[in-house]
Amino acid sequence: MTGRQKLVLTLLLGSQFMIAVDFSILNVALPVVGEGLGFSLAHLQWIATSFALAAAGFTLLFGRVADLVGRKNLFVGGMAVLGLSSALGGLATSPEVLLTARVLQGLATAAVTPAGLALLTTAFREGPLRERALGLNGALMSAGFTAGAILGGLLTDLLSWRWAFFVNVPVAALVVALAPSAITDSRPEKRPRLDVPGAVTVTGGLLLLVLGLSQAVETGWTAPVTLAALAAGAALLAAFVSIERRAAAPLVPVHILKRRSVVWGNTAGLIAFATETSLVFLLTLYLQEVLGYSALATGLAFGVLGVGTVVGGVLGGRAVGRFGNRRAIVLGGTVQAGATLMLVALGTSGAWIWLLLAATFVGGVGNMLMIVGFMVTATSGLPDAEQGRATGLATMTQQVGIALGIPVMSAVVTARTGAATGPDAVLSGVSTAVLVNAALVLLGALLAGRFLTGARHTKGAAHEGH
Repeated sequence: MTGRQKLVLTLLLGSQFMIAVDFSILNVALPVVGEGLGFSLAHLQWIATSFALAAAGFTLLFGRVADLVGRKNLFVGGMAVLGLSSALGGLATSPEVLLTARVLQGLATAAVTPAGLALLTTAFREGPLRERALGLNGALMSAGFTAGAILGGLLTDLLSWRWAFFVNVPVAALVVALAPSAITDSRPEKRPRLDVPGAVTVTGGLLLLVLGLSQAVETGWTAPVTLAALAAGAALLAAFVSIERRAAAPLVPVHILKRRSVVWGNTAGLIAFATETSLVFLLTLYLQEVLGYSALATGLAFGVLGVGTVVGGVLGGRAVGRFGNRRAIVLGGTVQAGATLMLVALGTSGAWIWLLLAATFVGGVGNMLMIVGFMVTATSGLPDAEQGRATGLATMTQQVGIALGIPVMSAVVTARTGAATGPDAVLSGVSTAVLVNAALVLLGALLAGRFLTGARHTKGAAHEGH
């Protein structure tokens, strides 16, 4: 890499790491935040859900906006909003102000993530350098989720939950100061119109889908509000596909949606993100409700998972270059599924922590191989002008997977435990959900192995089937 490429990589990876930290840093502090601002227990989940709704719902739209107004402009503007909204969250004195800050953080994430990823893929041509850059990006994002849990526990215990917001401000300010001169950007010579009907339907559909999944945990899967939100979301997404077929300047051209690399790469990515983030949720229940760990000790236990994801990210680019996209995804998914399956054996004794640490390390390596394979696959074989669309789709997949996994696994736990309480009941529910989690990962790996075209190097992705 040239010196400029290294600087660009550092800025972009730093911003993605910060966003990942921002997503998870409040998780272990939610009870403290709720107590401090007067959230009821039933409404506590909205601190996380409001962020996920905005991030998942607007990602695809901002991925296209990045192509129209310039990725660098959207990236810098999004980082500025992220810094300001983090300051607002840290200064919040009521639930309404905090939720407003979380929505703004989610919108900023929806802008920064696809724009940053598109800048990354256009800064490095297809081949070993891009694979390495995407591997490091995936490693730091996953490490960020883990670091967020640890940092959230430390800041909450040592200072205040407000520092979980304030810590973002100087990082955002540094990126906003350096990015304009360090990052180069390209725009299409002829700026097409924005597909407004497509933007409205896909944004509304994703918002309702994530809202329905979140409501399922709070009110049940058969509750009218849950069913109405899911049905309306599905109808809007179906309308979006129909609109895209006829639009003159579609948000996502049909030819992109027909590419095997895009469809099945994103399917594998959706499963990878949904299963690993929800596994962290399940193991948090196990550590705190069964073994009696504190929030800080729980965050520190996930440090081993973070190390595994960093190792997997470093190896991911090499694995894709050596074995091809498809084999890297299959290998990673199989390793993750096997490691997750081991966790079914967890018991109520504190000695089981060693199995948890070993399995989460190995599973983290496998998960990151799968994610790097997904990112490389989903963004390969497309011209620079369409990288915003491709990375918008990939980022949407990531955000929806994160928002989807926890409600689904929480529903499995609830269905298993029923009204029963206590460590044994929680362990039974967690074990069942872990088994479902492992099965989903294996299914994703098998689907990728069956439907993706194998290519030893990503330059072959341009010839993958339509």
